[in-house]
Amino acid sequence: MTNKNTYKLKRFATVVTVAILFLGCKDNYKRVGDEAAANIYPQGVAKNFTLTYSEATKEMTTLDSASTKVIAILKSPLNKDFDNLNFKFKEFPEGLQVDFFDENNQKSVITADYGIIYSQTNIIDLQGNVVINVHDGKRLETPQLYWDRSNKWIFTEEKFTYTNPEEQTVMDGQGMDFNRDFTFLKAHKTFGLMTISEEE
Repeated sequence: MTNKNTYKLKRFATVVTVAILFLGCKDNYKRVGDEAAANIYPQGVAKNFTLTYSEATKEMTTLDSASTKVIAILKSPLNKDFDNLNFKFKEFPEGLQVDFFDENNQKSVITADYGIIYSQTNIIDLQGNVVINVHDGKRLETPQLYWDRSNKWIFTEEKFTYTNPEEQTVMDGQGMDFNRDFTFLKAHKTFGLMTISEEE
């Protein structure tokens, strides 16, 4: 009987010890210094934000006055400016709309649910229901789109739907790049049905 009680007592002690070890593994360590997640705050927040990009129609000297031409108008319900960080950016967490104008002052419109402008690289990253409506009726829909403002180049690696009412075509594919005026367009991969009108 003594051996049985000793055996039960050893089993109970083993179970209690293992339970204490598991309960003692809780992480109560408070993060400090470099380990702590950095709090990032914008240097400015603007509601009902509108920014107009313009350029002089001709090169100016110090004594000249010249007319300017509107290139683009950016509108957003909320803008957070993080240009106070080492890698500067501006965030549009509630979406944005960009109206941009070509050489003939014809307006095309880009809308997205979220946007971020990387100030140092001049890249705009648009995400969520990105739609481009070109002045001549062409339309591009995709979940994400990048716009390289320096090179006036737009591209995506995501799936897209491109509608061209002029040629009565609808193209589905994945990956596309094109210039701002839609005069050069390169689809990386296309699939699905595409209606192409033939000339007689």
